[in-house]
Amino acid sequence: MSSTNAVSMENQDSFGNYRLISISGQTLVTTGNAVVALPILGGGIGGGSYILRRITVGNPSNIAGGSVMNMNTANITIITSSDGNTSNAVTTAAGQTLANVTAANTWQDLTLVAGAATTAYTANTLFVKVGVGVTNAAVNISVFGDVVSF
Repeated sequence: MSSTNAVSMENQDSFGNYRLISISGQTLVTTGNAVVALPILGGGIGGGSYILRRITVGNPSNIAGGSVMNMNTANITIITSSDGNTSNAVTTAAGQTLANVTAANTWQDLTLVAGAATTAYTANTLFVKVGVGVTNAAVNISVFGDVVSF
């Protein structure tokens, strides 16, 4: 007889495309390097490695209340270092405009750099570099990938 708790144990190394990071209601108001820290598995992978498969930004909201914010002018890059060095980018180094994140329940997958699907990353935290912010705006950010080792 199988255990009803088998999947809820969240053995990341046993499943493909596991959600490595989930951040809700993150503001993209301030521009600059390392505006948002995205810790892998909530606190680091402890010397292990992972392969990035998808980064999704979506579900915009207005942190000041009122109607949902349109994020179609926001521009972000995800990098592995907090210094803003785009040679460490895991998404398009020039930044990506969130053109599809225009209302509640809308989303956009960011374009990963060439080779991301074949690179075993070891950074404990990814960082969001905001090129163009949006006043009073917040989004959810999810990063999916495969754990190679812990």
